[in-house]
Amino acid sequence: MGNFLAGKVVAVTGAGRGIGRAVALAAAAEGARVVVNDHGVSVDGASPTSEVAEAVVKEIEAAGAEAVAVADDISTMAGGQRLVDTAVSAYGRLDGVVCVAGILRERMLFNMSEQEWDPVVATHLKGTFTVFRAASAVMRAQRSGTLIGFTSGNHQGSVSQANYSAAKGGVISLVRSAALGLHKYGVSANAVAPVARTRMSANVPTELTEIGDPEDVAALVVYLLSDRAKEQRITGQVYTIAGPKIAVWAQPRELRAAYADGSWTPERIADFLPGTVGTDPMPLLERLEAMERAARDGARPNA
Repeated sequence: MGNFLAGKVVAVTGAGRGIGRAVALAAAAEGARVVVNDHGVSVDGASPTSEVAEAVVKEIEAAGAEAVAVADDISTMAGGQRLVDTAVSAYGRLDGVVCVAGILRERMLFNMSEQEWDPVVATHLKGTFTVFRAASAVMRAQRSGTLIGFTSGNHQGSVSQANYSAAKGGVISLVRSAALGLHKYGVSANAVAPVARTRMSANVPTELTEIGDPEDVAALVVYLLSDRAKEQRITGQVYTIAGPKIAVWAQPRELRAAYADGSWTPERIADFLPGTVGTDPMPLLERLEAMERAARDGARPNA
């Protein structure tokens, strides 16, 4: 047992498998008492069961630490509230929440149905909100705490996961809003964009050239939950971890601006914008275009 999180109470969603499980085990190993939440569904959100959360609690207890299971669906307000209430009832406080829970329903945008959009956004984005909402009230009163949301590099955009991509972009904005709104109460908020071998990463439509294991991600999360991170005033940040690599994402900001002498018209914008304000190249689009060119060149017969 370590002591990086000694005395802390941490709740983790999606903690029955993959990264969430690794986070729950790592937090417990570093001295935290852990609330293990998992609705126990398949990758697409079907067939819920409480067994996976209870199994992780048994692992934690077998290692000599304390944990309790909550199998609620955190995409509901009641589910998020029960997770927080369970922590406070069992352990008297709540020092950190880590929102890992997520599902995938992959489809091209022009074929995506409401049933494929709503549950994905509800689990990733609303599920982070419901837990943040309930936890932030407790942490505000304590004047301390850490909120951690899980995003993805797919917040840049995705060929066939627009629902997932939109939800993950929303998580980043939610985290930044939490960092701003809760700063004066001593509460921090950060996001992790992991690249690790999990059930969900197996469905990523592009090749992952840099990838690690759930335990790599767990180490970063434990640090972000710790007093060491608080001492360094780490809040409002988005970190990627992929095996040996850790990276920080840029904050959104204006790149270039231009001003009209008088009112803009569509014609003036067409003449003015390309050579002044211009564009910010989209790396994923450039990669796709390169792949398309390579495919076309490979299909051409030899001269």
